[in-house]
Amino acid sequence: MRGMNRRVLRLDWVAALGMALAMLPAGAQQIASETAFNVETRDLSGRTQATASVAVTGIDGLPASGIVSIDDGSRQLAQVALDREGKAAAVVALAAGEHSLRAVYAGDASHRASTSLSSDVTGVAAPTPSFTLSLAAVAPSTLPLSVTAGQAGTLAVTITPEDNAALTSPMFVTLSCSGLPSLSSCAFTPESIEILPTTPASCAAGAPVSSCPPVSSMLIQTQGVGGASAAPGAPQPRGNSVVWAIALPGMLGIGGLAWGGRGKRWQQRLALVVLLGLVTMLGTTACNPRYSYEHHGPPVTPATPSGTFNVTVTGQSSNGVTSISNTTTLVLTVQ
Repeated sequence: MRGMNRRVLRLDWVAALGMALAMLPAGAQQIASETAFNVETRDLSGRTQATASVAVTGIDGLPASGIVSIDDGSRQLAQVALDREGKAAAVVALAAGEHSLRAVYAGDASHRASTSLSSDVTGVAAPTPSFTLSLAAVAPSTLPLSVTAGQAGTLAVTITPEDNAALTSPMFVTLSCSGLPSLSSCAFTPESIEILPTTPASCAAGAPVSSCPPVSSMLIQTQGVGGASAAPGAPQPRGNSVVWAIALPGMLGIGGLAWGGRGKRWQQRLALVVLLGLVTMLGTTACNPRYSYEHHGPPVTPATPSGTFNVTVTGQSSNGVTSISNTTTLVLTVQ
């Protein structure tokens, strides 16, 4: 009896512990994560380009999900979403000088945030003037950019010139984007930025726009569900092919009667009248595209698919001899 009481008490304790864990907030059930970070650099027309690779796992060894930012000290260079294997990569251009790069994982519902060890990288001085790109959220005001299908998001793209004092003619940087989900688009205002020898390469806090590097406004537009849809259970209009399959044999029969040559004259006239009436009826009913549009409305347009997407912003320029292409990455979440 005493052993049975101990067993019952032990079972009650286990059940109480399970209930206590279930009642903990979601954040309290997060497990620790580990962020591995690797940087490879290469020379690209005399400039340093870095490929940052990230892998995030939980202490259970399983891959994590969520978003990682690539930081250079206190400056964010890029932002990427982890794939199903908990990995991501970003390509960034590095200005001349010393850089301390690291990956910062923001965490998710199951994993706590973590930061990788820093990697020290040296960017070589470019033989020709160049530029770098950086992004800042405007509306919504935080990154990653999160919008509902049908809404738009705005970012500020800053183009920071490098060694532009050596320019002998203006340098124009054209902006574009890739990696957007279907049924969405991006636009830049202005799309082309002019870099002069006198264009500022830095900006003091509170300085006027004329004393700062140039900025382009990037608009990402998504698409919501358009048009009206039929109510559940409502009868759907039948296709024109069905109507024609029924009407066409009758029309051919009447036409054969009209032009067969064996029928009497009054039969031919009657057949022609019936044929004309049938064609008129089909032209003013559901077989007519205009009738269908006026009575059933336009077809329903789909919405931008939901999900998380890595969007790459690219700046391209050329001095007539060599082309310059620099990129940065942001994360777009469509709900």
